[in-house]
Amino acid sequence: AITSDAVKVPNPRHLINVSRNLRRKQKALSRKQKGSANRKKARIRLAALHERVANARADFQHKLSRAIVDENQAVIVETLKTANMMKNHNLARAIGDAGWHSFITKLEYKAATKGVHLVKLDQWFASSKTCHCCGYKMPEMPLHIRIWRCPECGAEHDRDINAALNIRQKGILELKAAGLVVSAHGGQRKSVAQTVAA
Repeated sequence: AITSDAVKVPNPRHLINVSRNLRRKQKALSRKQKGSANRKKARIRLAALHERVANARADFQHKLSRAIVDENQAVIVETLKTANMMKNHNLARAIGDAGWHSFITKLEYKAATKGVHLVKLDQWFASSKTCHCCGYKMPEMPLHIRIWRCPECGAEHDRDINAALNIRQKGILELKAAGLVVSAHGGQRKSVAQTVAA
């Protein structure tokens, strides 16, 4: 997650961190004879590891979503089509491990119970490749480019922070269009949650 005040919250990579142990347990299960007591034990050990990963991810997401909702009167998020992103084999594991959809779900119900406005932006909004200073839109922005300079105004951008600032600006405009009084600065601080691809 990246917030619009330039705070980067790294993905803890719960699944990736146990991938070696997971492969070992999967291999152990495949070697056991079907129907045997040893196979049943191996299956239970594998399931326990999966459960531990799921619980750790859920705990992290609950704490982060609670902090974001508690500290802000409005939360603006990018709607990502993770199913399409998962087709990229280089990113699939990291995206799946982040659990973006479940994180947004937690943000949604926590925001609703606290009376916090949650804005979900259109997935086609070009947050990463639009300069938040002048609005110039880069024709292309491959994922490997993390820092870029705007050819129009010369501003240098961290890809993720620039995207978070664009998301905040667009979300504030949508809130204002809905008749809600919001401010980019001052008494109402805006937080933007956004995925980090790796």
